Parts: sequence; C-alpha cells; structure tokens
Amino acid sequence: MVLGLVALQDPASGELLAEVPGDTAPPWIRRHAPRRHTFHLGVFGGVLFPARDVELFELDPTDAEQGFRPYRRIAPEFGGRIAFFPLDFLGLEAEGAFGLAEVERDQRANLWSARAHVIGQVPRWSVTPFVLAGGGALGVRSGAAAVGNDTDLAFHIGGGVMVHVTDALTLRLDLRNTISPQQGAIGGATNSPEVLLGIGWTRRPRRPYTAQGQPPPEPVAAAPAAPIDSDGDGFVDDEDACPSEAGVAPDGCPDPDPDGDGVLGDADACPDEPGLALDGCPRRDQDRDGFVDSEDQCPSEPETRNKYEDDDGCPDALPEDLGAFEGTLEGVNFQIDSASLRASSKRTLDEVVAVLQKYEDTRVQISGHTDSSGSPEHNLALSKDRADAVKAYLVEHGVDEARVETRGAGPDEPIDTNATTQGRANNRRIEFRLL
Repeated sequence: MVLGLVALQDPASGELLAEVPGDTAPPWIRRHAPRRHTFHLGVFGGVLFPARDVELFELDPTDAEQGFRPYRRIAPEFGGRIAFFPLDFLGLEAEGAFGLAEVERDQRANLWSARAHVIGQVPRWSVTPFVLAGGGALGVRSGAAAVGNDTDLAFHIGGGVMVHVTDALTLRLDLRNTISPQQGAIGGATNSPEVLLGIGWTRRPRRPYTAQGQPPPEPVAAAPAAPIDSDGDGFVDDEDACPSEAGVAPDGCPDPDPDGDGVLGDADACPDEPGLALDGCPRRDQDRDGFVDSEDQCPSEPETRNKYEDDDGCPDALPEDLGAFEGTLEGVNFQIDSASLRASSKRTLDEVVAVLQKYEDTRVQISGHTDSSGSPEHNLALSKDRADAVKAYLVEHGVDEARVETRGAGPDEPIDTNATTQGRANNRRIEFRLL
C-alpha cells in the first residue's frame, strides 16, 4: 500500500475540498476497469484462415468450376474499429478490414469486410474478458483469372481479452469464427477462423478518487414538487389563463377555432370541419374524388385515375392503343453495348409517335434497363443513354420534348434471372410508363 495525501474534489465542479492521508489510487488491476459512456478507437492486424469451401467467387458459366477457386489457408489482414459502451458491461462496435489472400494458380485476391457486433464484457478489472457476436459483409476483389468480384452476408462470433494499460491505452486480442455461405451447398455454411491483435485509444469519463481509492457517490438531487394542473390541459395553474377549463396554447384557454379555418366561435357553422370564410363550412365533394362539386364535370361519379384525362372529375377508360405501350416496349433493340438503335426498331417507335400525337395531353416516362454483365457504373450510364436515344427519336418525329422524361435503371430492376442467356436478354429492355 502506498500512503500519501489524497485530493478530495467536488464531483460536479472539480473544486479542491481538502487533502487527507489515504491511498493515492486503487491497485492497477482495478484502476482502469471499464466504465459506461466510453468511446474506443483502434487499429488491428492479424490473420484469417479462409475455409477451403468458402463460396466467395464471381459466377463464370464458361468455367468448369463456375469460377470457384479454393483459397490458401492463411490470409494476413488489417483494419480499424470504433466502439461505444453505453453501459460498463455492454457496447456496440463497427469494423472495417482488408486482407491479402491467394487462390490456387498463385493468383492474388484482395479480401475485405465491413461488420458490426455487440460486445459483452466483465467490467471488474483492467484485464477485461469479453465475448461478441454480429454480422456484416465479406467480399473479394480480384481479376477474372482468380475469383472475380463477389460479396456475401457473413456472421461472426468470438471472444478475447482487453488489457487497459492506462485510462487511454488499450491492447486487445480477438479469437473469432466467421460463418459464411458454403460452396456447392444450398443454404449451407462454412467456418473461417480469425486471430486479431489490436491497439486502441479509449476516451473515458473522469472519475475522481476518494481517500479510499473509490469513486465518490453521485449526488442525488431532491425531486421538485409536482406542479398543479387542475384542468389537465398541460398548462400549470400559475401559467393557465383558464385554470378550470381545458384549453390550448398560448394561454391554456379553449381554442376559439378548433378546425383551424380562421372562422372563430359562433360564426363557424361547421366548427369541426375546416371551411371557407363565409360560414366556416367546406366546399362539398359528394363523389369524394378530390374535385369539389363546383369544379367537377361529373359530381356524382368519381374520377377514374388512370393517367388519362384525370383532371375533369369523370370516370373514363384508358384507350386500348395508348395502354398497349405501358410496360416493356417490345421491338426496340440496340447495337451490342451501344445506345445506337437498330433499324428494326423504327416500326415500333413510329407506332408510338402516332399514338402520342393522337393523345396530345399525355406524358410518358422512358426507362432503360440492362443485365448485370459489366460494371454497375457502365450499365447505369448505358441504360440512361438508351432511354435518351428513344426520346430523341420521338422528338425528331414530332413529339413535344416536354412530354417525355427518361431515366436509367441499369441492372437494378431485373424481371428475370441474370444467370441464363435468355434471362439476361429479357432484362435488357425499354419500358414506357404514363405519367
């Protein structure tokens, strides 16, 4: 035991109250035990032992193994982490990691992961055991000769120990198991062990010590007397202009305009319905189609909202020739990996021009779509260029440019599988939608 003068401080203000003989601090094994409201930043390095049957590869139908290659058994990795412990025994942590792996044929494959987990720990000592569980994404980036690019959902569990050398410096050891999809097994999973060593910086709330080396008790404030609110309207009597009658802001008195239409008190013939200044009553809409009777050409029949003549308040049917172009526009084709229209597309587009000139009040949206071959960025740009090419044809043949909108969806809205030639062909399409 080390004896000396111990400073006693006020926990709230930090003011020095007295100096008394006592322990200078608790022993190291307890001095840096975890506390609540703690942040942690760290870096780590280690090794991942990829499972031989881990399903982390890009599908290649032309390859005998469909693109699968076994990984070498050891993959060095490094990364960073950030954590917050709202309680001394429980915290949340997020990590990002990058690994250097190889597959057979001596091809390099760069592994990466982004994950988060819950940490439970024993908050009694500076040496702190812990367990964790969580999930995230496990991916690979490599050339086609290796395993291509792929990302899978992965879960992990593990445990280890943190050594809080000081209040700020922490050393850490993690032993984990990463659980991810197994190659060739529908719904199967495989296991990839992981060993990590880390160093981190911890930000802890200040905790002054008493003469016995323990944190002082937190002061408990006396509960204030409950204010009186006689009418229960949320305004205490001292601030309520009508303390015996429930009311509203700003003074606690009853609302003179409960429907908020600006017609006050007895002048409002419809106090529960927002209305007009004349009598406070609303304009009527007997067929409830959103058109008031005075502006509704069919006041007793609701409007049919089908993107055709939707502003007259009357029911109607979408013309058959106009509705025929809703959805995928068959017969519009492009040169391979290009926004150049093929000559065979002219017949279909001329029919579209004729219909749009017949119904001059309609507006349309043209959407371009691709399959998943190639990079997402290239496909997104290509899909927008193809939609713009269709619009340009319509405008050149007499359709007002302001009536046509375009968008590129890339590969993000498939209608079929991208694993077959026919499915990819179905996904490469132009769609029309009435606005």
